[in-house]
Amino acid sequence: MEMIAPEYEKTEMGTIEIAPEVIEVIAGLATLEVDGVAGMSGGLSSGIAELLGRKNLSKGVKVEVGQREAAVDVSIIVQYGRRIPEISSEIQRNVKRSIESMTGLHVVEVNVHIHDVHFKTGEKPEEDESHVRVR
Repeated sequence: MEMIAPEYEKTEMGTIEIAPEVIEVIAGLATLEVDGVAGMSGGLSSGIAELLGRKNLSKGVKVEVGQREAAVDVSIIVQYGRRIPEISSEIQRNVKRSIESMTGLHVVEVNVHIHDVHFKTGEKPEEDESHVRVR
C-alpha cells in the first residue's frame, strides 16, 4: 500500500501532524492485545513468515492515511488451536477503536492477513515415519 500524506490539523496554537508510522504502531499494539495472536508477521515477501515481537510494533502493519480517514492491513501469526474468524474480528474492532480514539481519524477498513500458525512446544503434530517416502 502506498502511504498518503499525513494528517495535518491547524489549531489556534499551531499545526498537529500525525505521521503514518504512529498509526502503524497504534495498530500493531492493538493487534498484539488480542488473545490468540502469537505475533506480527514480517510478511511472506522473503519466503517465510517471521515472528516479530513487541520491539517491531510497526512491522507487519501497512497503513494508508488521508486527511480524515485511514485504512490498515495487519499481517499476523495466530496461535495453534484458536478460531481465526473470531481473532480476526476482534483485531478489526480493536484496531479501529484504538486508532479512532487516539487520532480522531475514521478507519474505513482493517484487513487481517494470517501468514502462519505458531505451535507451542510439544503441540505440533508429529509426522508418521511409516508414511515417509523419501529419507
